Amino acid sequence: MIAILKKIASAIITIVVVSCLVFIAFSVIPGDPAVAKLGTQATPEKLEALRIKMGLNEPLLKRFVLWLSGIVRGDFSTSYSYSMSVNSLIAEKIPVTLILALYSLIIMIVISIPVAVFAARHKGDVIERTVTIINQVIMSIPPFFGGILISLVFGMTLKLFTPGAYVSYSKNLGAFLAYMFFPALALALPKAAMAVSLLYTSIVDELKKDYVRTAYSRGNSTKGVFYNHILKNACIPVITFLGMAIADMIAGSIVIEQVFSIPGLGRILLTSIQNRDYPVVEAIIVIIAALVILSNLLVDIMYRVIDPRVGRSNE
Repeated sequence: MIAILKKIASAIITIVVVSCLVFIAFSVIPGDPAVAKLGTQATPEKLEALRIKMGLNEPLLKRFVLWLSGIVRGDFSTSYSYSMSVNSLIAEKIPVTLILALYSLIIMIVISIPVAVFAARHKGDVIERTVTIINQVIMSIPPFFGGILISLVFGMTLKLFTPGAYVSYSKNLGAFLAYMFFPALALALPKAAMAVSLLYTSIVDELKKDYVRTAYSRGNSTKGVFYNHILKNACIPVITFLGMAIADMIAGSIVIEQVFSIPGLGRILLTSIQNRDYPVVEAIIVIIAALVILSNLLVDIMYRVIDPRVGRSNE
């Protein structure tokens, strides 16, 4: 319990530190949000008035304190470009990105466990070697390139979906999930390949342990020993991989959204960077960082619950 509380405290501190770094970084990089908003209409007088309105003339420390206190209250300030609450601007985008990441995680799990088990049960023959080769190829393909290939093969060639024809979940949930399957697949495949490799190695290691021979000597069936003992124990180390996979999927969804024209956090993030709309950029980066940190925290807690020896060894 103490170890879990320490992890929670560490996660909170990390989120605060990330928030500080994000704010400082976007406060010192070149570029004037007032100039970006006014464009060709910018004059010294208009620029000064707009900077005062935006609060850009205030000292850095004061702006940071106001911004951080707003985050604590759940208020991410006002967008420079859209002149509206950042909360309202990104509220409908967050579910899209989260659903994409969760969808990808489910696909990864559904693919990786059967494939790893299949390869392990055919260890040493041509099937296992074929699976290994295909796995290595998939693992080396970046998600954005995989997304382009999936759009080309399943979209433009097989006509299973129309690239760019995104349907909002608020309009048609079925069409939304059908369209999101393909970007989720592009995001999931490299991680699924990594999970297959990790789980396969873990299963092979478990097969060599004494408890397996003992289980067989007691008359248990091969299938019973494999699924009730070997696979269960082999999955425990893989749980730690889930934290990294979830984090990568949340971050990777930003890129995949651009490939498949999905109006999630990724599109508004790039647009806001171009427009020097720093409140929006800072909010999205902090939210993504918080989601990544919290997902790793949850996976770590789950790992400690499943295998209490980890908690005892660290206390």
